[in-house]
Amino acid sequence: MSVSVFPIKAFNDNYIWCLHNKTHCTVVDPGDAAPVLAYCQDNQLILSAIIITHHHWDHTGGIDALLAAFPNIPVYGPQNKNIEQITVRLSQGDAIEVAQLGVKFSVIEVPGHTLDHIAYYGDIGLFCGDTLFSAGCGRLFEGTPQQMYQSLAKLTALPADTAVFCTHEYTMANIAFAETVEPNNQALIDYKQWANKQREKNAPTLPSNIQRELAVNPFLRCHSPELVTNVSQNMAATLASEQATFASLRSWKDNF
Repeated sequence: MSVSVFPIKAFNDNYIWCLHNKTHCTVVDPGDAAPVLAYCQDNQLILSAIIITHHHWDHTGGIDALLAAFPNIPVYGPQNKNIEQITVRLSQGDAIEVAQLGVKFSVIEVPGHTLDHIAYYGDIGLFCGDTLFSAGCGRLFEGTPQQMYQSLAKLTALPADTAVFCTHEYTMANIAFAETVEPNNQALIDYKQWANKQREKNAPTLPSNIQRELAVNPFLRCHSPELVTNVSQNMAATLASEQATFASLRSWKDNF
């Protein structure tokens, strides 16, 4: 039985990714239970597991209500004791399988946005929470630029056709920054036109994929001469490495 992925909208710009077949489903980062419960009811789906990438409330706030409706299901998540509902705590290299859906994921530790952040990679794609966004990356609330740079390098080493399921519809705002940083990037110019059309229809710009992100995402393009020049000038910094460029770029974005 094939598995589909549906974006359940939550809050202003969150997507709770719902993996489902005809009978069962799994959700990733359910910050709000209400839209998940409504989707399950409307589609007659049984929730079989909950998957968590990190501890922020807009990714975990719906867990309790979902467990009340679907008791005794596994909750997969990071090694963070503060997320008390997690039943299976995961680290780099661990693997999980949701048997009802026949889907498997390997776990990738991606500290930066938070220190506990993990991502899930499988045949369906990459579920990366707030680490990698389309044309952007997560703010560094707990980690260092070095940690985030290394985390993104892990993700961009995945196959080029890997679908990227991030958790926020931040694409247009990210593109606005990206075109300031690298205005002559033709792939970015083309992507902006496409993304605009999607948003005019109120359709998601996600999932993206690794190949596209390598072409348009400034945080993955710290080798670009145009980008390096613009970051150096804007931040009045001498950039001796791609990692130094990344750190200055993230600082610029924080105040954009």
